[in-house]
Amino acid sequence: MTINPLLPLRDKINELDKALLELVAKRRELSTQVINTKIKANIPVRDIQRERSLVKSLIEQGKNYHLDDIFIKRLYQIIIEDSVLLQQKILQEKLNHGTIKTAKIAFLGPMGSYSHSAARRYASAHLEQIVESSCSNFKDVFEQLEKGVVDYGVVPIENSSSGSINEIYDLLQSTNLHIIGELSLPIDHCILALPNAQLDQIDTVYSHPQPFQQCSHFLEGYPHWKIVFCDSTSSAMEMVAKSNKTNFAAMGNKDGGELYGLQVLEHSFANQKENITRFIVLSRDPVHVSDQIPAKTTILMKTGQQAGALVDALSVLRNHNIVMTKLESRPIHGTPWEEMFYIDLQGNLYSDEMQNALKQLAKITLYTKVLGCYPNDSITAVM
Repeated sequence: MTINPLLPLRDKINELDKALLELVAKRRELSTQVINTKIKANIPVRDIQRERSLVKSLIEQGKNYHLDDIFIKRLYQIIIEDSVLLQQKILQEKLNHGTIKTAKIAFLGPMGSYSHSAARRYASAHLEQIVESSCSNFKDVFEQLEKGVVDYGVVPIENSSSGSINEIYDLLQSTNLHIIGELSLPIDHCILALPNAQLDQIDTVYSHPQPFQQCSHFLEGYPHWKIVFCDSTSSAMEMVAKSNKTNFAAMGNKDGGELYGLQVLEHSFANQKENITRFIVLSRDPVHVSDQIPAKTTILMKTGQQAGALVDALSVLRNHNIVMTKLESRPIHGTPWEEMFYIDLQGNLYSDEMQNALKQLAKITLYTKVLGCYPNDSITAVM
């Protein structure tokens, strides 16, 4: 019997991979000690200058081993991001007297939806155990949380390709829920069909409206396809799996497709190469965010209809050196031609600058409400 000559080499690689995992685990343990020291000394979590110096030094050392500098940058961006997020989690747990160990979390669609993936990712970072609650629509997510049926709700609010998800903004207008977190999920839409299907056989595609919108350029190449809207990508995948028809396909994610026994016929075809969806995490109770970590504050604001009213309000933010990262307007229900503004701000709700700005806004606007203050999920890349 001939022995595969690759086996000894693969065994050595496996040993190195195991050693690498052990080293990464030890590094994480040190990150825990680092944040405990920072908490006592009230030192910010991020030290950008230290991170840049570290990466620069590692690039120089990597030359001795013929390692590419781009590879080292990418590798340590992931390692540093993990360390920062771990430290932020520990800091937030201490500030908010721990987290719920077992919680029920609501999201859109059956198992396999993008919202399901986002809910699991948030839970893995913040909870020990979860009970999943799938919802048929966004309103159901809000209602389950408002009624106390679940502890958290995870919903998408914007996509880098198709823009804002207006239904979420409209639901935020009339709820007493609080935004307590955010996370960004890379989206890779796939054409998913039964195992024996071929791309040239497809004539009907099912999905949520958002993926169709985000992949409109790709769909132009298949004008004969019948487009069918569903409540979620997972319900579309479930429908195709149960149809037993090789001319049916769903647009969704690869992991979800595997749950329903579907194969990938095509992928990576969104209008924008970097297709990312930002999700927000909702709770009945707000969280406090440490001033040692970057924070975001989201507010809801209604201005008067006089000329320059919005400019005056935004000038308040500028005068207090508060950076606005997003401005969204939506019609006010039952009040034609009037709009409510949703604004994402860089800064902690309880900072002096934010408190002073909100007090001034309250004087010159018709309505101002804080929707939430939460840790900034965006980790700035080290260069």
